Amino acid sequence: MRYREIKLLKQSDKGTVYLVQEEAGEGRFVRKKLEGQHSVYSKLQSLSHPNLPKVYETVLSEDFTIVVEEYIEGKPLGSTELSEKQFLCVVGELCGALEYLHGRGIIHRDIKPSNLMMADDGHIRLLDFDAARMPKEEQEQDTHLLGTRGYAAPEQYGFAQTDERTDIYSLGITLERLLGEDFQRRRYRKILHKCTDLDPNKRYQSVREVREAFFRKKQKRIYGCAAVCILAVVSGMALYRADVVDGGSGESMELTVLPTPEDPHWDGDTGIMLWGNVPESGYGDGVCYYWKLYRKDTAETPEPGEEGWCAEGDMRGDNNQPDWFNMNFAPFFEENGYYYVAVAAAGDGIEHADSSYAVSDVFEFTGANAPALPIPTDLAWKIVEEEENGVSERTYWATWGNIDEYVDSDSFDVCVYDQDGNYVMNNIWPKDWIQEVGNGGIRIRKEFLSDRNGSYRFTVQALTSRPNEFKSSPMPEPVPEEYFSPWYSN
Repeated sequence: MRYREIKLLKQSDKGTVYLVQEEAGEGRFVRKKLEGQHSVYSKLQSLSHPNLPKVYETVLSEDFTIVVEEYIEGKPLGSTELSEKQFLCVVGELCGALEYLHGRGIIHRDIKPSNLMMADDGHIRLLDFDAARMPKEEQEQDTHLLGTRGYAAPEQYGFAQTDERTDIYSLGITLERLLGEDFQRRRYRKILHKCTDLDPNKRYQSVREVREAFFRKKQKRIYGCAAVCILAVVSGMALYRADVVDGGSGESMELTVLPTPEDPHWDGDTGIMLWGNVPESGYGDGVCYYWKLYRKDTAETPEPGEEGWCAEGDMRGDNNQPDWFNMNFAPFFEENGYYYVAVAAAGDGIEHADSSYAVSDVFEFTGANAPALPIPTDLAWKIVEEEENGVSERTYWATWGNIDEYVDSDSFDVCVYDQDGNYVMNNIWPKDWIQEVGNGGIRIRKEFLSDRNGSYRFTVQALTSRPNEFKSSPMPEPVPEEYFSPWYSN
């Protein structure tokens, strides 16, 4: 096939990259002429994956390699701001592409935001395999040291041969960059720290483990953290794809659209919303829902998907929930008015797509000037030795002394921080759940206290379920010292 050069895209001492067009047609492609032999492109030419550019031609000689591949129109990921939902879609697609490559013996070795394109179809493409290689068993370290400083794993500097764990290191750094300033305050911090451990043996050993860590429910709870997130949305970005790779085989399948949550409605005057549970929603062993909170000056029901919400976020919980899922929205009420919630079941992007939104009935809020609930006092750690199937296990609980000052429907948000002041995790339980299974407090899973020489402390905020009578207890920012529990040290 003959091509006509349209423009030079990139030139360096490693080669040249042109945008070209078929002389006898309108198709546009990327044509690379690279110094040295890059046999990985011959391998890629025989492969097909929706998150990788298609390689059409490869010419290898002793001195150079010529590659003709698919031209992807879009924007580099580093130039866009992602919501949490969009970030998780990127994680799922990128992990899927890397699993596919690693299963075929290809290590990318140069994962970074500029090599990730958000295509105009709303899905990512992993680009630039110029540094990629296929590991050789007889080598103890790489012959050529390639990669990008700041993203390259230590073994790329000649300490060992690169393997899957090298890409996991760069994947972790890349995801940190995509999260930006939100990295330290999100539940992903522990996952990304493990990805980027300097010792390859202490990282995740496969990309599948990374994906499972992101989409597995780590913290069992009846209520989850409902984060308020109103972030920029990438123009034209599809949040869930119509087809995905099945288990890395390269075959595609249609996603099943989840059922719409049934009958979202307020539980009297409590500010608690209930809706029909959708067990197939969410990731791993946890259900997940997306919600939007609307405030109106008059009792005017919004349309599903209507713009102008005052808060949005997600809600997670165990998939062994009863028929009705519930969430306390009272802490989000600020101005008097009429409040509605639109809720959708969240798909995992692997088997299920999001449902459509359903809109609730109305809650009239009149408590803008109501007094605040008492501040939780006498915060303390409680450590319990529990035995299950003959095995003893130590469990950790956040407790406070004045729990009797609250009603059963009030709930509590426990946030855990490490010795450096970094957010570790949070968990929200209602008082009646604490009384039933909580050992007098809220459980903190031991995997979040895993630093060998680490120290941890927590805060507790009481969340009102009586919004027309009380506001939630105050939680200043930054948090004063008197709001913290004593330290627990491993």
